[in-house]
Amino acid sequence: MRALTRALAITSIALLASAGCASDVKTRPGGTTEPCGISANGVPTTKTGAAQATPERDISTNPEVATGYRTGMTAVRTASYAVATANPLATQAACKVLRDGGSAADAVIAAQAVLGLVEPQSSGIGGGGFLVYYDAGTGAVQTYDGREVAPAAATENYLRWVDDANRTPPKPDVRSSGRSIGVPGILRMLHDVHAEHGTTPWRDLFTPAVQLADDGFEISPRLAAAITDSAASLAFDPEADSYFLNTDGSAKSAGTKITNPAYAKTLGAVATNGPDAFYKGAIAEGIVAAAADTSSGRTPSMMTTADLSGYTTKKRQALCTTYRDHEICGMPAPSSGGIAVAATLGILQNFPMASFRPTDIDLDGGKPTVDGVHYIAEAERLAYADRDKYVADTDFVALPGNSPATLLNPAYLAGRAKLISGEKTMGVAKPGEFDVPASAAVSTPEHGTSQVTVVDAQGNAASLTTTVESAFGSFHMVDGFFLNNQLTDFSVEPVGKDGLPVANRLQPVKRPRSSMAPTLVFERTESGKRGALLLALGSPGGAVIIQFVVKTLVGILDWGLDPQQAVSMVDFGANNSPKTNVGGEHPNIDADDGGANDSLVQGLRARGHTVDVADQSSGLSALVRRGAGWIGGADPRREGLVMGDTG
Repeated sequence: MRALTRALAITSIALLASAGCASDVKTRPGGTTEPCGISANGVPTTKTGAAQATPERDISTNPEVATGYRTGMTAVRTASYAVATANPLATQAACKVLRDGGSAADAVIAAQAVLGLVEPQSSGIGGGGFLVYYDAGTGAVQTYDGREVAPAAATENYLRWVDDANRTPPKPDVRSSGRSIGVPGILRMLHDVHAEHGTTPWRDLFTPAVQLADDGFEISPRLAAAITDSAASLAFDPEADSYFLNTDGSAKSAGTKITNPAYAKTLGAVATNGPDAFYKGAIAEGIVAAAADTSSGRTPSMMTTADLSGYTTKKRQALCTTYRDHEICGMPAPSSGGIAVAATLGILQNFPMASFRPTDIDLDGGKPTVDGVHYIAEAERLAYADRDKYVADTDFVALPGNSPATLLNPAYLAGRAKLISGEKTMGVAKPGEFDVPASAAVSTPEHGTSQVTVVDAQGNAASLTTTVESAFGSFHMVDGFFLNNQLTDFSVEPVGKDGLPVANRLQPVKRPRSSMAPTLVFERTESGKRGALLLALGSPGGAVIIQFVVKTLVGILDWGLDPQQAVSMVDFGANNSPKTNVGGEHPNIDADDGGANDSLVQGLRARGHTVDVADQSSGLSALVRRGAGWIGGADPRREGLVMGDTG
């Protein structure tokens, strides 16, 4: 079987490199001659009810408002540099930085500053993120942990009740209260990355966002849908209310031009004085005051200015494992994304995945096969089982064997693979048994995020997954930006039903577990050493990020899809539950009547899967090396684009 697997994998990579697979690759969408010009790619379609702006939508598998799909998107080919983000204005700002000689680190900063303005529901300077960076000069892969932390005064019951004397839940709910707000980390992290890898002056990187905030920008359809979905909660905060809602309380519509002078002022201070302008002084005092606000009956945060001034980025050892002829590098804990992606791939390595290639491959990625979805979903169930039980902030909770290597040992994963039946789903997987004092597995829902993927002309690469957690974070707005609700990624209950402490329980100054999975992929030389960078990718999507990243990696590495096809392909996968997700927003899935007439859905149900065809809201982006240049794909489920120089 291994010989067959290797042969099929080699065939798939050859298909990717061939002219046939890339016959629909564009130099740039729309034929624009401007390296960083905005032009359409694909045909937008909106399904009935696609916005899913109802309280009943399942945020565990549909963490942000789904807003449709762009059919027929084509991969973008560039000559030496490329960038993809979830919004054209952010992509353009980052692209111009690269055009003018800036590094991948510089481009990420410019992109984040703009995303915090035009896509505030997903990320911003009031949130956090994880970044994987490749330094082409040294060949090193570095990871930066800008995850939010719990305030020093927080206790393990911080999310359960107001205090020991008043054992009532935070109001109006945990997420919308001050208790959900973690100490923001993204700005400190980006400054640390810039200090090591930046070439453009720090202050210049904020100019595009400052100009947009002052001059104004039009609310995009996706932002408009998010405002409508969250209008009632936005109304709790005076600043958010006046910014996003009309005087009658209705949501401002797509196409409405808005300005954000407060955000421009905040970025101006950060540009001039660095991150200390944010973590100390007036802005820090404003953050603490906003988090402690008790208007509308909100339970206050216990964050202090000392929590902000004491925040530090963590540089962690990159988590690098092998998959067939490639090296996959991602984030270690407290992100579970890197471990879960690596574990899933390590299990799939025992199966001939290339033989389960989609059928009827088109620009939208074709139709996944029942075998392809089944084996990937089963491998993910096993990976999530271990992730749920064992993975948390390793500064507080040790992994089995005190290293990711135990959970990712090839022999252990080969044993896990033997638990998979080709005929029937396991439904719910049991975690592996290790001599670790941890409670039974606890899965915590996670929510909204954004992704920035960059390769510069020098070959440096950055994959940043950035978030404020749920859409618009905690709904606390201050100085033009939202504060996160990241602490809800902790387990609310500190002790499991078995009486043992939950690994991902809240503790002072602890970082909540995440599923963010920024990823870089390298070729492996015949000696087994790291070769050239092949692929950079990542996605938002809360706990289902792992599924989005895995399907894209398999799509490119095993199935020979170009990056746009792999990103556009049907979103599918499973966490450790009987439910298997198959994205019903995709044109190649017949989601009517719950998928009753869809061959993939029915094939999975015949194997015992409980299939959910709810629209998915991934925000994938992927850049694949081709010769001296790059081929890029952006997710048709959001508004993003790929840009770069002439291909």
